Amino acid sequence: MELLFLRDEDMRQAQDLLMLACRSFTAIIDDALHAYGLGHAHYRIMQAVALQPGMAVGALLDTLGITKQSMSRALGELLSMDLVRQETAAGDRRRRELHLTARGSEIENHLFSLQREVLLRVYRNAGGKAVDGFRRVMHGLIDESDAPGVSTGALHPPDRSSP
Repeated sequence: MELLFLRDEDMRQAQDLLMLACRSFTAIIDDALHAYGLGHAHYRIMQAVALQPGMAVGALLDTLGITKQSMSRALGELLSMDLVRQETAAGDRRRRELHLTARGSEIENHLFSLQREVLLRVYRNAGGKAVDGFRRVMHGLIDESDAPGVSTGALHPPDRSSP
């Protein structure tokens, strides 16, 4: 096992880099979101539903870690824009399952492709070992979280292969 000596300055730098990277990464899609009349909350909902089609509204709340009021507003807008649809679960009529509509899937895939291009470029520049290390760090941060609905074991990415 490799020993790692990390000072507070190293931890502060890591925290700052995460914050700046998150801001930069989300900014990649700002113009497209604006053109679609959407915001980042809408996209986060669409991402979660794309990752887990048929997820219940309660599971979405847990996954996103936002207030019910915030989610209700954004989800209501997505429903009224016909980007997400709600279906009654076959086994439990009280459960509402969420799915992207064809148009919602098209928009979510377009937004994903914008971020995908940047990730692809950055991954290629960093190299395989760096990408593996990055993934281990990100999975570690997720697994350290005790937030409900957040687990790397629950990730089953959809096939978003480029055509």
